Order: sequence, then structure tokens, then C-alpha cells
Amino acid sequence: MIEVSHLTKRYGGRTAVEDLTFTVESGVVYGFLGPNGAGKSTTMNILAGCLAATEGKVTIDGFDIFDQPVKAKAKVGYLPEQPPLYTGMTVREYLSFVARAKGVRIPALEKELDRVLAVTGTVEVADRLIRNLSKGFRQRVGIAQALLADPSVVILDEPTVGLDPLQIVEIRQLIRSLGKDRTVILSTHILSEVQTVCDKVLMIHKGRLVASGTLAELEEQFAGRATYHITAKAGVLEAREALEPVPGVLEVTAREDGAGRCRLEVSVAGQAQDMDERLSFALSDRRIPVLRLEREQASLEDVFLALTQEADDPAADSPVEAGKGGRHHGGHL
Repeated sequence: MIEVSHLTKRYGGRTAVEDLTFTVESGVVYGFLGPNGAGKSTTMNILAGCLAATEGKVTIDGFDIFDQPVKAKAKVGYLPEQPPLYTGMTVREYLSFVARAKGVRIPALEKELDRVLAVTGTVEVADRLIRNLSKGFRQRVGIAQALLADPSVVILDEPTVGLDPLQIVEIRQLIRSLGKDRTVILSTHILSEVQTVCDKVLMIHKGRLVASGTLAELEEQFAGRATYHITAKAGVLEAREALEPVPGVLEVTAREDGAGRCRLEVSVAGQAQDMDERLSFALSDRRIPVLRLEREQASLEDVFLALTQEADDPAADSPVEAGKGGRHHGGHL
């Protein structure tokens, strides 16, 4: 659906986005994740056709955003971080204006307005002035204008910033529902938002793509190690001797737990496969009963911190793609 190739944007001597390469599939909710100042908004503006790039290429459903802007932009609905609302209009007046600007013909106009009002839950405020709406409803109206003319791609830049907890939950539910029949790109610096809403992640830091993939792939590939917590009916020495030779095991710590039991923490390589079975079989081969075996999953925060720190290292390799062996420039989802 969207192909970005070697995208770069410079402002004078400052590089906001550097050599981004990635592909976005149809019908998926993507989290475009990065800290403030990472280059997310710049990239979103370029994808929406609101900003020219210094270098690189962007195609949307086969149309080049720079060479065929009208056809490419027709595929995209965009909500910038500051919604482009005319607060002196009612919601219906504003949406009618935007719909006509997007080329929605008069015979279909009312039906299209009713559709986006229903989808975004703004029917009840349709005849109210936008200036009198809460921040949550203003965000909904912003999303409604992005949905006019039924675009196949919806780009949302920090859509929950400044909302109260209830409004955040409502907007996240709306975004999930939008992802059922279109591609959604959600730009955010909030890790919990990505975990709640998104199917896949594009992780950006200092204008460069540092990782891409599903949440599970990122956690598995880049946490570096995982930890197993095991309770076994055995002595400390016996349990350690059983587990330390297991391929993929990095470290075993153990302590007595009374009644002939011990508690173990087993650190393993993050990419080791079938580790549950390996550890269980190693203990059972020694006829050691396993009373508890749990894996401590790496958090997205752990992954993000590890990747951004790696990106800050000038000796680090190029950005990575989850689920692939080795490293490469850019990310293809």
C-alpha cells in the first residue's frame, strides 16, 4: 500500500529524517513510535503530501506522492497533531466544507457526512459550534474529516495528546475499529498506546528507522535475553548441573526453598527457540520434578530503550527488521 524508499528531509544544516526505507501493508494498524523530536511528524507530513522531501520516493497504492500528488493524496486521510478545525463553524458545516474540498459530489454529500459522523460518534454534536466542543470531541471531528471520501490509508499524528483518560480510551477504541477495513498509521511516543492499538511497529530515533515488526517479534528479537523462573524439587547444585549445559542458557542462579525444593532464575538468549521444552527436558532427564516454570517477557519499553541506545552508538550496525537474520538498512514489514 505505501512504499517509502531512502526518504530524507533536511532543514538547512539539520537533518530531520535520514534515509528511511519501509513498506506498509494494507489493512494493518501501524504504530510509528519514537521520542519527541525523532522525526515522526515530519515523516507523516511527507506521507500525507503536505511537505516535500529533500530526497527519496514515496508511493501510495502505486501513485508517487511527488509526481502524482492528486491521485496519491486521494488515497490518504490525515489528522495532524493540531487538528485543522474552523472553530466558528458547526461540525456539520465544517465537514461539508472539507468533503467538497476533497471532491465529494453534492448528491452523495449528506450520505457521506452521516457516515463519518456515525463512525466517529459525533452525531450528537453535529450542529454545535466546534469552539464549544471538548478536546475529545474536537479530536473526533478531526478524525471525521480525515475519513471523508473514504481513504484507504488514515494517518493520525499524536491523536490522544492532551486528552483525559476516558477520552484516550474512546479514541483508541475508535482507531482499532478504523483498522478493521483500512490501513492506519498512528504516530505516537506513548509505548502503552502502541501496545493497546497497533498490530505492527515502525520504531524511529533521530530521524532513522531502528526497527520494524510485530510487538512479539520486537520483544523476541531485541530484548537480548529472557528470564525463566523455575521451582524444582531438587537441591541447588543438582538443578544447576542439569540446566547450565542447555544450549541457549546464559546464566543460572538458584537458592534453597525448603522441603527439598529450590528456586531458579535462568537467563537465556532472546532468540533461543523452544526453550520451555529444553529446560523441562533437561530437568526431567535428571528425574527432577518441575513445580513451576514461567517466562518473564521483555516489555516494549525495554526493547525501545535498548534500540535507541544502540542507535546512539556510532559503531552500531544499520537498523533491524524483526524476524530476520542479520541486519539491513530500513525495514520491510
